Amino acid sequence: MGNRACIIADYFSLATGGRSGRPETMSLKPSDVEYLAHLARLQMDPADLPGVVAKLTRIVGFVDQLQQADTAGVEPMAHPLDMSQRLRADEVTEADDSARYQQNAAEVADGLYLVPRVIE
Repeated sequence: MGNRACIIADYFSLATGGRSGRPETMSLKPSDVEYLAHLARLQMDPADLPGVVAKLTRIVGFVDQLQQADTAGVEPMAHPLDMSQRLRADEVTEADDSARYQQNAAEVADGLYLVPRVIE
């Protein structure tokens, strides 16, 4: 999940008191959306607020519907089609030039770059 999506998910978790499920009739208020926009550092035009509130409320309702689906016994899958992914051979294709790159370093020991200690 992106950072903004995590912020929204965390907000919903806090809004419901950390309960495992949200109330079935949860609807967002304009103040909720303004707060989420502030947390996600999004600039929002006040004229767009009612539309955003309505859209996010529908999204939350849809997620609630999805959470009601019985998924017991459903095996997770990596791909919706019954097929395997072709993988390339795991082989080295580039030369090891680390010694040449480390010639420019101030200090090197055992193939590692040595840097001054910053935190004691």
